[in-house]
Amino acid sequence: MSRHVLPPSKVLGSILAGAVGDALGGAVEFASIDDIRRLYGQDGLTDYAYEYGGRGRITDDTQMTLFTLEGLVRAHAAQRRGAETDVTLVLQHAYQRWLHTQGDPWERAGGVFKDDGPDGWLVTNRDLFHRRAPGNTCLSALRAFGAGGVMGSVTERLNDSKGCGGVMRAAPAAFWSDDPAEVFRLAADAAALTHSHPSGFLSAGVLAVIVSELLDGTALPDAVTVARTQLVRWDRHEEQLDVLDKAGDLAARKPSPETIADELGGGWVGEEALAIGVCAALAADDMADGLLMAVNHSGDSDSTGSICGNILGAMWGVDAIPAAWHAELELREVIERLCLDAVVEFGPRPSRDPAWYDRYPDR
Repeated sequence: MSRHVLPPSKVLGSILAGAVGDALGGAVEFASIDDIRRLYGQDGLTDYAYEYGGRGRITDDTQMTLFTLEGLVRAHAAQRRGAETDVTLVLQHAYQRWLHTQGDPWERAGGVFKDDGPDGWLVTNRDLFHRRAPGNTCLSALRAFGAGGVMGSVTERLNDSKGCGGVMRAAPAAFWSDDPAEVFRLAADAAALTHSHPSGFLSAGVLAVIVSELLDGTALPDAVTVARTQLVRWDRHEEQLDVLDKAGDLAARKPSPETIADELGGGWVGEEALAIGVCAALAADDMADGLLMAVNHSGDSDSTGSICGNILGAMWGVDAIPAAWHAELELREVIERLCLDAVVEFGPRPSRDPAWYDRYPDR
């Protein structure tokens, strides 16, 4: 079920603010809050820091989010042309292209897609071809698919990982449908391609539903309630539900880095990363406040910053992003083009120009 209308400012806001949070957090991803304060002062990180050869540099979180969005655009283009397309298989193809950008030759990364080549427009952007601390679970699962063609799913388990590599790339699933159950299922299926523990893929479903509801103008607390309602319908949801509820309670108390660590954890696993991002978004006074809250803690700061940005951007739109952070963001023009193309593809008048299908092949 297509959305038919996507608000451009909120689509841009969600993906760009997610990338900004990712870039902020990437500089302190492996640092404790004591180390962060020692390096940047008592308030912690307050601006982009020099990392990966520059300021505003994204990590694997944004890279994989872009390939998720591109895969959904391609799947939608195929379906509207009458193809019986397996959306999850198209996403698998997209993630194999991302794996290729991480240095794996296409002959190995492509697997069953090898003859199709690493095709489409996104993979032609050479600035994506950088390793930015990619998650081992994502790499190993995608390499296993390349070698043997076995897809993970919510029922076919590849591993027992609940790392946050599934949730941190899930926001684009919100653009697919107005139906919360369909959005949740799609995001969970996409995350389960690499992460087989329920907390690794249910966290992705929760994030996508929150973003979807915000696109429609739902208030953030109500969006969390809608996502919670979907979550409890799934088996083995208790772990994610418990920490999600803690996030709401903590947000009302304006969390400190210490209380985030004590009550929500470090964000290295799916349920914790989602909870920290949601907590910071709920407690935020504005975009900068929320993103800095999401990255200044002892843990996986790029993923929690990315998740918080996905939420706040979908709520407040692109204009809420501080101008200086927007301007310095790596790959900003690529992100903007892909987001605006998604608005067209999912809108009432998608392009039928042959060049469109060269950019987004329907496979």
